[in-house]
Amino acid sequence: MFRISTNLPNDNMQYHARRREHLMNQAQNQMAAQSRIQNLRDAPLAAAHSTRYQSYLARLNRFADNIRYAQDNYRVAEGYMKQGVDMLQRIRELAIQGATGTYSGDDLRHMANEIDELLREFVEIANGRNADGTMLFAGKKSKTVPFRVIEGNVEGASGAVITTVDYVGDIGERMTEIAENSYIELNFPGNQVFWAENQQIYSSVDSDGYTVAQDGVIYIDDVPIELTAGDNVFSIISKINDSPAAVRARLDPVQNSLVLETTSPHQIWVQDGEGSAVLQDLGIVVSSDITPPGNVAPTATVFGGSLFDSIITLRNALYNGDSFDVGGGALRGIDSALDNLLSNLGRLGAKDARLEHAYLRTEFEIPQIGKLNSNEVDIDMAEAITNLRMLEYTHRAALATAARVIQPTLLDFLR
Repeated sequence: MFRISTNLPNDNMQYHARRREHLMNQAQNQMAAQSRIQNLRDAPLAAAHSTRYQSYLARLNRFADNIRYAQDNYRVAEGYMKQGVDMLQRIRELAIQGATGTYSGDDLRHMANEIDELLREFVEIANGRNADGTMLFAGKKSKTVPFRVIEGNVEGASGAVITTVDYVGDIGERMTEIAENSYIELNFPGNQVFWAENQQIYSSVDSDGYTVAQDGVIYIDDVPIELTAGDNVFSIISKINDSPAAVRARLDPVQNSLVLETTSPHQIWVQDGEGSAVLQDLGIVVSSDITPPGNVAPTATVFGGSLFDSIITLRNALYNGDSFDVGGGALRGIDSALDNLLSNLGRLGAKDARLEHAYLRTEFEIPQIGKLNSNEVDIDMAEAITNLRMLEYTHRAALATAARVIQPTLLDFLR
């Protein structure tokens, strides 16, 4: 037996009433937020799953934004490159006409003047920007104009014309993440897109008997190549050829010197690593303190120029009235430049196709992951309303019962 005091029914009633009020408040908050998880303790496992889903959703949305930005960049770059193809085809037409030998000197000068104007427009294309002002063909130097123009006098031309176009960007590629640990380039280095021929660097230093003095690293097109103390020139050549750099090395049979040649049209980017002087010793670069591309040794011979070099060569030949040169090396350079530009345009199209598929996949995943997250956290409104109505009904019934049971007190019998 236990003693029931006057306060016990009242205390029990208040406890259960507050508990029902808490449950009704919780149900109301869940309905207002349309989520069954207000605190982690409400459903720990579902909360853990939801956290992972929401994190992945945030990443998917970021990937979608990155893909759209990359596609916008590609659209602008494609427009510039297509304009370049059109102008190169016009320049090629003029070269073929000038190579026939049937035009007078004045006619050839008129052709040269047109080519000079197209050359100036080509520089503007190569220095193109996207919508936010970022350079498209400058590598990672996205705020720096990639091509620098030098003007001077040329025989046959009236006034100053462009004599040299130097690339002052770099070969770095700005990357953006389009899927988990999957990246794609946002830009194309200008010394690849606007190049005409495979470049070759011939050293004049006899490498017979040369050995690497100490362990070090050399960089070919930003690809690190590790060298070991005691490596001879044949080991160096082998390591360069085994690297992923689009450059092949060989030994010149006449001078017994090192020769570097690209496997696709672009400017070679060579540099000794910190503490290394191998390329300097072999007569390829002058010093590790000078950055590419201006670090090629003055004693080395360089062949294979840019698209601009080919256009300048053609224009100068027309100014000089030299139809033989126009139809020879000048036209061959224009053809090489056109082939390379079309190749880069095709590569851009392939990457754009990849982006399109990546975007479709991302757009498919977003609602699927959202549905999984919804299954974990969303509230069933019909069930929630039913539960709330049941709580209200039981709460009213309990209060009505308590009002009748607790109403009599000891004072009611002291009359």
